[in-house]
Amino acid sequence: MATGKDRQKQLAREHHERQMQRRIEREQRAKRNAIIGSSIGVVVVVGGVVAAVTLLNGGGSKTEAAATPSASAPVTSAPPSTGPKPYNAATGTCDYVKDTNGQVKSVGLPPTEAKTTPTTKTMTFKTNLGDVVVELNNAKAPCTVNSLEFLAKKKYYDGSKCHRLGSDKFPMLQCGDPTAKADGKTQTDGTGTPGYVMAEENLTGAAYKRGTMAMAKTQAPGSTGSQFFWIYGDLAGLSPDYTPVGTITKGLDILDKVNKAGIKADAGDGTGAPKQTVEIKDVTISGKS
Repeated sequence: MATGKDRQKQLAREHHERQMQRRIEREQRAKRNAIIGSSIGVVVVVGGVVAAVTLLNGGGSKTEAAATPSASAPVTSAPPSTGPKPYNAATGTCDYVKDTNGQVKSVGLPPTEAKTTPTTKTMTFKTNLGDVVVELNNAKAPCTVNSLEFLAKKKYYDGSKCHRLGSDKFPMLQCGDPTAKADGKTQTDGTGTPGYVMAEENLTGAAYKRGTMAMAKTQAPGSTGSQFFWIYGDLAGLSPDYTPVGTITKGLDILDKVNKAGIKADAGDGTGAPKQTVEIKDVTISGKS
């Protein structure tokens, strides 16, 4: 027959197991939600509330945009000497470095030659909710635009779902992971990568206002991949570490609709898979050279 002491030991053991489970869940979220873009921590002040904004991309951590209750130091925007090099204006070439971290859907490497003309190109995302059209800044982000054009031609984004929605305080929708389920349950959502990374671009004076399309990345500089986020509000406090690649010219009403529908489940940082599914059916880029 169980004694009072036995019962106390059992309760203590169960309490310890619950604490360990919560600790594991917190650690999993921390790996997934490191920095807005694709990595770890940026400090954002919204309505007097300090939040760490996180966009993860590759390295087993997610390329996502999210707000967390604690903040890490901002990342540097200069790529390390061993990482991908920025655009070489003298030769007109880009540097794409193989990266096997995360959930890889390999389509090869983009061509290294990239032209800064025309200065803009038009990227059209055909989704289940209508078209989202973006004017890409080819003059200031040639390597990023070159990569997006390569991925579009490879049908990399076709059939993919936007996996992470923010809120009015963190107004962005993150997409570009072709492996994401966007069901609010799959822990690997946001870890998808094309198997290569590139240096960030167009960071001088970068502003993340309503209508901006920017690239997600991990904490490390030079870790931009395929994931991106569409901003439907203003992220005035976001540090200039994520390549602003273009401006949405059509489809902001779609993002507003998705935002209004909310998220399926809170990942612990105020973000989550959108209730209103956004599936990218086809992507095309046009612009005369």
